[in-house]
Amino acid sequence: MTVKRIFLSILTAIAIGLVGLSLLASWNEPQIQSRLELYQTNLLLHASEWKSENNSSSNLTSARNSIVGTNPLETALMQYQEMHQSAKTTLKNQRKEQDSPDIKAPQRQQLQASINQLDKLIAELDVRVGVLQVNNGKTSAAIKTWQNLIERDDNSIALEASQKTAEVLTGIWSNPAQLLPDAESRINKNLDGWFRYRALAQLYKLQERSKELLSLRSTEQVTAEKAVKKLAIVIGIPGIGLCIGTVLLVGLTVQWLLQRQRLEPADSGPVLARNASLTWDVPWDGEIVWQVLVVGFFFVGQILIPLFLPISLAVLKLNPAIFDPRSKAFYILATYLLLSAGGLSVLYFSVKSFLPLPEGWFRINWRGNWFLWGFGGYFVALPLVVLVSLINQQFWQGQGGSNPILPIVLEGRDRVALGVFFATAAIAAPVFEEIVFRGFLLPSLTRYLPVWGAIGTSALLFAVAHLNVSEVLPLATLGTVLGFVYTRSRNLLAPMLLHSLWNSGTLLSLFLLGSGAN
Repeated sequence: MTVKRIFLSILTAIAIGLVGLSLLASWNEPQIQSRLELYQTNLLLHASEWKSENNSSSNLTSARNSIVGTNPLETALMQYQEMHQSAKTTLKNQRKEQDSPDIKAPQRQQLQASINQLDKLIAELDVRVGVLQVNNGKTSAAIKTWQNLIERDDNSIALEASQKTAEVLTGIWSNPAQLLPDAESRINKNLDGWFRYRALAQLYKLQERSKELLSLRSTEQVTAEKAVKKLAIVIGIPGIGLCIGTVLLVGLTVQWLLQRQRLEPADSGPVLARNASLTWDVPWDGEIVWQVLVVGFFFVGQILIPLFLPISLAVLKLNPAIFDPRSKAFYILATYLLLSAGGLSVLYFSVKSFLPLPEGWFRINWRGNWFLWGFGGYFVALPLVVLVSLINQQFWQGQGGSNPILPIVLEGRDRVALGVFFATAAIAAPVFEEIVFRGFLLPSLTRYLPVWGAIGTSALLFAVAHLNVSEVLPLATLGTVLGFVYTRSRNLLAPMLLHSLWNSGTLLSLFLLGSGAN
């Protein structure tokens, strides 16, 4: 074995270890999907309060009725109770894991931090479940929910804000009412969105503050109308896309089944069969592929940059932990650009000796039909990924981690920061990842595997590289569609467009949900 292979073997072992640890670390982390469901529920609660004052908004009224449904308050209560039960189950499992004698000190500390966050989340859910119970006509159950929270004495610092809010809510919905002197300030500080409106409305009624109550209801109507419009985008556009994608998928499948026995040229015939067996002329062996993946992707991204950046920031006396949203956005973009530059440099120097490359490698053709392939692939990916995600969600039950950018975007309010996140996710990521996984890895694998095997293997590695165990199946499904689009179109612009559309749609939904739910 050569020195180079020994070095690559060591790096491979380290990379596998780091990737494995990252996947394990994401095991007990909450998914963004769980939070998205609550944000969408909060928007639905806002929308349920909207009342059209004239007939000019008949289309919006119809949209509201179809989106909100017949009993939005009862549906919201069920969703919050399910989230509450899921959080309690996760908390129980983590406490059991923490008590294990085999657990090491660093893991115990990490678990304790997660337990504290879950304790705080459960308390916040208790407060909101109570408000929903009251508005569903279950005042006695709500007061019991709040009293149980008030009587808890574990982890009092994390629960303090929620317990004070529960005291206020218990007072204003008791019979007779018991108004605390700082009730309004506590409600404004510790509640948001629909829940704040409901609590303040009850308080103003009890205090007979008709002017403030009228102003509150007027403000709520404005918020509710905006919520209807945002929900129409968040639910309506993906819904239309799902319909288009399903029709395309059925049509393509039927075409392939009817015509698969016919001999067609490589660039004609059924779309799914086009270029299906056409491989690339691969001038390098598996060692080059191994080198690019291990050194260019995992070593640079998991070892070099995580070591280099903290040292550089320490010299500059900068602490990413205290960055504001805008600084954090630029920090994430800079990190990704460094990763991309390092990975592409390793790729270039690895294949440099084989230049000029055979025809078809890293092909970008602005005059081709890449636009149709990109959009078509996006619509086809929607129903497939949604279906896999629904099945996947049942298995993980809200755990398994998610991309760290997504929660930041969901809670972001800075438009510059959101623009930078868009540049990272919708431009930088598609370009770099498609060059590596579709432009290099997939064609290289056709030297050893049939095209369908290369698509599947590159898709799985693409999913694992995102380091979130719960996202492996959905991302592998997306990666498979990206691979099909590239092998059929033979143009890197097609999967880049698909990838950009996917990330852009995700960011748009997150922004609308985050900006409209509070």
